[in-house]
Amino acid sequence: MDEPTFDKDGYPTEETLEAIRQWDGSDLKGLLPFAEEAFVHRFGKWQKIGNTLRLATRGWSGCESVIDALADNFIFWTTCWILTRRGGLFLFEIPSPEGGKNDEPV
Repeated sequence: MDEPTFDKDGYPTEETLEAIRQWDGSDLKGLLPFAEEAFVHRFGKWQKIGNTLRLATRGWSGCESVIDALADNFIFWTTCWILTRRGGLFLFEIPSPEGGKNDEPV
């Protein structure tokens, strides 16, 4: 699947969510743009600050579905997840291509 698809109400399709779940979690150059397009399609906020990725669902269940699919991607979640806060805020640290991590504040 090259790009996310959406149902008639604008929600990510099950095929899109399954692609995120099954994506090679070490292929962040492919996974992150795909997931971002699905996440921000309607209401989500996707912000990259250095190597930190800050996602806010803004209460939209379509964004929550994308987060759930990312959580089901074992390699991505265990490698990148930092924090979940009540209200739909998620922080991830994306490893640099050299394998290090960036210490920039959020």
